[in-house]
Amino acid sequence: MTKKSKQHAHGATPATTALVEAGITFTLHPYEHLDDNTNFGEEAARALDVEETRIFKTLVAEVAGKLVVAVIPVAHQLDLKALAAAFDAKKATMADPTHAARSTGYVVGGISPIGQRSPLPTVVDASADDFETIFVSAGRRGLQVELSAGDLRTVTQARSVSVAH
Repeated sequence: MTKKSKQHAHGATPATTALVEAGITFTLHPYEHLDDNTNFGEEAARALDVEETRIFKTLVAEVAGKLVVAVIPVAHQLDLKALAAAFDAKKATMADPTHAARSTGYVVGGISPIGQRSPLPTVVDASADDFETIFVSAGRRGLQVELSAGDLRTVTQARSVSVAH
């Protein structure tokens, strides 16, 4: 299947549209999301049989009064001090989930770093470079997109920073 036929088979999202418009090669990976599951990244890793270090979650945080995005492996936690330092600030806190969803245009558990309603400053954990490809949300629960870390940084204008522990 080509990129387009996969997209039509599973429905386009703002993330997949942004990737196509940017000419970036990617593969969609749909899986069945269980409504009662709130561990979205772990669920994706199990369903797709991919190690949790290759599935990256999109976290929205507040730094110096502004929302930012950190893309880190599901198997790790966000280092808020490192995130604050990445933006030359003293403190970072997790954003209110409702505010994060409203700003990005995605539902919690399906927030993609790509194709956000209002693109936020983004950092991708440096561990992404350990893999040929990584997985991130394609913009809805039950759909992951696989692409290179370099392409992810390009399409999101992100920097590579160590922000996970």
